[in-house]
Amino acid sequence: MSVTREQLYEEIWAEPITKVSKRYGVSDSFLVRILQRLNVPRPPMGYWAKLAVGKIIPRPPLPEPGPGDELEWSRDGRPKRVRRAAPKPPDPARPARIRKRAERPASHSLIAEARTHFEKVDEIDGGYLRPTKKLMVDLISSRPTLDRALDIANELFLLLEDRGHHVMIAPRGHELRRVGFDEREESRSNNHYSHLWNPYRATVVFIGTVAIGLTLFETSENVEVRRVDGKYVRVSELPALKRKSWAYSNDWTFKHDLASGRLCLQAYSPYHDTEWKQQWRETKSVDLKSKIKTIARELAEAASVIAEQVAEAERRAEIRRREWEIQQERWRREREEQRRKDAIKASREELYAIIEAWGESKRIEGFFSEAEQLAGGLNAEDRHSLMARLKEARAQILGPDALKRFLAWKSAEERLRD
Repeated sequence: MSVTREQLYEEIWAEPITKVSKRYGVSDSFLVRILQRLNVPRPPMGYWAKLAVGKIIPRPPLPEPGPGDELEWSRDGRPKRVRRAAPKPPDPARPARIRKRAERPASHSLIAEARTHFEKVDEIDGGYLRPTKKLMVDLISSRPTLDRALDIANELFLLLEDRGHHVMIAPRGHELRRVGFDEREESRSNNHYSHLWNPYRATVVFIGTVAIGLTLFETSENVEVRRVDGKYVRVSELPALKRKSWAYSNDWTFKHDLASGRLCLQAYSPYHDTEWKQQWRETKSVDLKSKIKTIARELAEAASVIAEQVAEAERRAEIRRREWEIQQERWRREREEQRRKDAIKASREELYAIIEAWGESKRIEGFFSEAEQLAGGLNAEDRHSLMARLKEARAQILGPDALKRFLAWKSAEERLRD
């Protein structure tokens, strides 16, 4: 059973939380957390006692759902899909409150959590770190580049929130997809199967109510390597003397993709059936940190583009839905017509069988009647013997009475009603 935030709001102001929580089979503290998740205000301490003595305390209105707010809750964890309002960019007539520098934290919560986790993870082939958590900021890096990647992500996230936007893990129930990428700096024609870590949900920034996906990843470059102690090592990084050492005499060099030390930020539309995507890549001479203000501005400008793509995708979806309904109705009519034809055919075939059986029964009955008449001219002993044989033969050869079969016959209309 699912319950919307509007319904919970009405219930929590109609009776004490102990009764509401009991009705849903949860504890009071659990229900409080649900109300916080859904951004539903609840009565203050002492509200019901004051109400009992006639003191009226006005209840605050249910606020409009903000970016990332859940719209419903289900006791079994599987809420139904409540249709969300179309995403909209910020209203220029109502500019967001700009956060003051003094109010800015030193580190964004997503980055602080990631920094702690990355300290204890292992590397995979190519030098990339592989987190064990699946619900974490969408950041992919090697260990040498990690601190710089975290600092750039932190600076971008804080700048976006300074401007009134909200950076978070995609909330449950929003159906925001993560768009993949090719980490190679030079894409080649061969098929590419990435084995890099990917999070369970996308990292998004809400600009107004428009979500934009964000992935910060370190690119890879195809370089000449040797396999040393189970790891790929660039030939250029091996000591000059050891390159010719006997230790490598039985080894060989080959090309392999390794983390390049250069970062790329990919922003994309996480909405189904939309295609907006943009990347900002570092070069050997230009780092990503110098582009952060430009990136923040371009993300804000992209919100209206993505909102238009979402609206167009919904129009296409509505057209497909109507076409599907028309097709479903066409198939239904075809099934009904085929069912009607089958009923007529089955009814006729059964009736023909009854008529044929009737004629056969009449022919057989005529034989027995004539035999019985002939038996009347025999002597008593022969007549008795013949009548006994006729009775036995009649019992064996004659089936159900044709009239009974006709009474059990069903017309086409009767078959369609069944």
